[in-house]
Amino acid sequence: MNIQDHIRTIPDFPKPGINFYDIATLLANPSAWRETIARLHRLTEDYQPDLLMGIESRGFLVAAPLAYEMGCGFGMVRKHGKLPGQTLAHGYALEYGEDIIEIQPDLIPAGSKVVLVDDLLATGGTMQAAEILLHKAGAHVVANLCIIELEGLNGRDKLTAPLESVIRCPA
Repeated sequence: MNIQDHIRTIPDFPKPGINFYDIATLLANPSAWRETIARLHRLTEDYQPDLLMGIESRGFLVAAPLAYEMGCGFGMVRKHGKLPGQTLAHGYALEYGEDIIEIQPDLIPAGSKVVLVDDLLATGGTMQAAEILLHKAGAHVVANLCIIELEGLNGRDKLTAPLESVIRCPA
């Protein structure tokens, strides 16, 4: 099955010149979604993670069912102010501004093997920030995982752990 056939491309969103790869059409197709999860599982199983950490928000949609399938834990990397209780934060620069992401460190045992998960990797800034944040929490990021990697933006070059992706698309 060609997974890319089940991902809708919306030109000029959110601004002119940007192609938005919409996984809503993938999620709506049960057989394509099951195949995607199976491929992600195969890409991830050799890393033997203790925990999959989904990056807000579409990363949650990918990481949660994959963690269930793999029999490992699931956690969330969220934007500032979205998590209750004690949090650990990391600020980072975006193309046009700054952002802060947070995790709940008490849910991440020290030394845990973690795979970071998002739907798409573009410039790599958010995933890089999530790697740094998890290292601060005492976790070991063993891999990064996404459905779609945008070619030509060199996002994987910012990451310290290997990147696995199901498909590569033009930026």
